[in-house]
Amino acid sequence: MIFTEEELREQISKLEGWKLEENTMVRKYMFSQYMKGIAFVDEVATISEAFDHHPHITIDYKTVTLRLKSNEEDGITALDIREAHEFNEAFEKNH
Repeated sequence: MIFTEEELREQISKLEGWKLEENTMVRKYMFSQYMKGIAFVDEVATISEAFDHHPHITIDYKTVTLRLKSNEEDGITALDIREAHEFNEAFEKNH
């Protein structure tokens, strides 16, 4: 089920670093070294497989950008929010 705009704003406000861009959740994670970013992407892949829901990932040297949206629903759902929390936890424990 897709969030209403008000619900979505409330959910996003609870997620450090995430913002909305064109009906997609986006966060840029910055790393001190290239290989730390690559290790994070590996964790993102493991989390994504567990959720069976995969973000768009862009690696730009020491910056990893994740974009989340439920394509089947054509919007942002609770699954996207839960997964974003997991990504943030992975970042915090290994940053």
